[in-house]
Amino acid sequence: MRHGKKFNHLGRTASHRDAMLANMATSLIMHKRITTTLAKAKALKKYVEPLLTKAKEDSTNARRVVFSHLQNKYAITELFQVISPKIADRPGGYTRIIKTGFRQGDQAAMCFIELVDFDENMAKTTKKATRTRRSRKSAAPAAEAAAPVAEAPAAEAPAEPAAE
Repeated sequence: MRHGKKFNHLGRTASHRDAMLANMATSLIMHKRITTTLAKAKALKKYVEPLLTKAKEDSTNARRVVFSHLQNKYAITELFQVISPKIADRPGGYTRIIKTGFRQGDQAAMCFIELVDFDENMAKTTKKATRTRRSRKSAAPAAEAAAPVAEAPAAEAPAEPAAE
């Protein structure tokens, strides 16, 4: 029975799972977005978010702690020099999981996991979300009321220069 076991074992031994999550975390840090199954992405999110929080403080101890998990000096350099300045003011939630459908061969739920601050496409769409939605009923009378008002000043404008 699995009472009280809170994390997904992903059908692997502990050493295999640790190595896989470390490799996926390194790939996420280096490429900013990776495609994987939904179960692995959820496990990776729990694995990598504490490392990103630790990387906000650029100290020797923080570098050693993160290196003990990732074992890749290029990923550590990328994390502390490029990623940590961008996430410095974010209070958590550094990654985003977006579902992409199902894999062709075995119908596994697929998704991609990405670092939130490094997606330019999502940053552009958030500005459009500030608009309020209006119903067509209120837009039609407003358009009719605006049309005569727009015509009246146009008719008066040519009359004034002719009078001078």
